[in-house]
Amino acid sequence: MSDGTPRLAVLGKPIAHSKSPDLHRAAYRRLGLDWSYERVEMDGAGVGEFVLSRDASWRGLSLTMPLKYEVVPALDEIDVVARLTGAANTVLFEGGRRLGFNTDVGGIVRSLTEAGLESARTAIIIGGGATAASAVVAVAELGVAHVRLLLRRPDAGESLVELGRSVGVIVEPEHVGALAHAEPVDLVVSTLPGGTDAGVAASAALATEALLLDVAYAPWPTALARQWGDGGGAVIDGRGMLLHQALLQVRVFVGGDPAAVLPDEAAVLDVMRESLR
Repeated sequence: MSDGTPRLAVLGKPIAHSKSPDLHRAAYRRLGLDWSYERVEMDGAGVGEFVLSRDASWRGLSLTMPLKYEVVPALDEIDVVARLTGAANTVLFEGGRRLGFNTDVGGIVRSLTEAGLESARTAIIIGGGATAASAVVAVAELGVAHVRLLLRRPDAGESLVELGRSVGVIVEPEHVGALAHAEPVDLVVSTLPGGTDAGVAASAALATEALLLDVAYAPWPTALARQWGDGGGAVIDGRGMLLHQALLQVRVFVGGDPAAVLPDEAAVLDVMRESLR
């Protein structure tokens, strides 16, 4: 693009289902900014070269799986949340530098708070990737002291155990099969990609009494979300997290800082929310 329009994109694989372009385009229209935002299918092997080769027309990137860890070595600086989790889902090109941010933590906290969960003490997190790392930090912000981390390979959870120690949370890795007889907790966060089945149903007590945040949103409902719904349990799909992490990304791209509130931000959030319907 040679007309001077600032360029942005969401990177990931698969990426065709991503609603990020709808969210960001709605925000920039409301802000009166003629910015472009596209999808780029990209795996971890190519993300570093892609980031390093962007020219001055580029303003930023949103990153989804499987790129949030892989992008970090290509960045000049990362914010405190990205440093804590080791994962960046946002890249800002500014002054010839590549700056990384993690807005997933804020997206999780804001979506849960919006749903009425402002504090919790116990949680189960399913999955062990970059979004699970963000979930550990997010539940720590909500006051969670103990997390059962359910994985197909519990020995792969050591980095999240260490992350938990750094934020004051006891993280105990267990086999995902423990879901079948789990006692109720305040919150369950499934970080499995859309279309991925945990391979085991949750206990009836858990599905009835715990709030489920499933970060997936396409395809929907997931097997877990269907079980929660059939049992009358409370479920939040991943669109809330997607919406709120995207709002924080817009803050980064417009103001350079996820804490920089946008002009007429409530109206911006409204049009972004509407774009998800």
